[in-house]
Amino acid sequence: MIQSFIITGFLGVGKTTMLTNTVKEHFSDKKVAIVVNEFGDIGVDGNILSNVYSEVLEISEGCICCQLAQEFESGVIEIINKYNPEIIFVETSGASEPFPIFLSLQNLGISVEGVICVVDSKNLDSYKDNSTAKYQIGGSNIIVLNKTDLVNNDELEAVKKDVIAIKEQYNIKNTLTGKMIFNNYVISNAEQGIVNKDVFEGVYKVDEIVGLAKDYEHLDHTTKDSITQKVAYLKDDIAFSDVDEVLKSLPKGIYRVKGVVRVKDVPNPIVINYSFGNVSFEELDSYEERSIMIFIGESIDNDVNVINDKFDFLNIPKFKMSK
Repeated sequence: MIQSFIITGFLGVGKTTMLTNTVKEHFSDKKVAIVVNEFGDIGVDGNILSNVYSEVLEISEGCICCQLAQEFESGVIEIINKYNPEIIFVETSGASEPFPIFLSLQNLGISVEGVICVVDSKNLDSYKDNSTAKYQIGGSNIIVLNKTDLVNNDELEAVKKDVIAIKEQYNIKNTLTGKMIFNNYVISNAEQGIVNKDVFEGVYKVDEIVGLAKDYEHLDHTTKDSITQKVAYLKDDIAFSDVDEVLKSLPKGIYRVKGVVRVKDVPNPIVINYSFGNVSFEELDSYEERSIMIFIGESIDNDVNVINDKFDFLNIPKFKMSK
């Protein structure tokens, strides 16, 4: 399953800088494709990106969340067919909202790992009342406070409070059920467009998850990051509904779950990809290792223990720190 991130944020907040710097810093070992939505006649950002990465689809003269939705999906399909990327980054126009793009990627069978809204910490006051900016924050599950090197601690705290207030008011909901689309969200800081790798923790390919089922020692990151990853093995005699119940019962601190499981009522092994309340499943042709679920979130030791106590078919092994 191809993974993706959507980068949104208001005009001039530093989306392209964050995208280029972050991808170079954290994804040099991955095959990355970048889709740029440039609103206007001249695609300046696309030209910048094409000098850094070879695979850039630039859509100009419109907005991929509305008039060019079909062209956007066709372009992404073309990128997949030609280049077979592992991760796709979509940078939206500063004048568009991210959720329609989220739906388009899901419709294409692409896993959306995060909708990242970049916020200009220095200049938020100048645009925070704009309705598009509010819906960009409300439609995201990862909020990056950029340009933190240009403000002091008190100013940064005020920006964070404003962002939280906007998020709570404009947090996107399912219009049919009234439930939140994203169960939770995280706020991260960035200087000069560099985002901590914590934001992207748990972006695994299927074969990487399979490998982790054999060797899990390096997964215990509790002592070195704010993000914790914990692995659980599952007993053999379980049903799909058991797995589904675990995902529905996750505490707020756990915002990603990856795994490969075998269940008695589905003929093929299933790849699990849960991110901020949204889940997708993909069947594998074969898988002989133990069923595994990887829980990812902020300081989740207690949360994982609660899940482990609630479901007797889960087994959380004792970790050793790898050298």
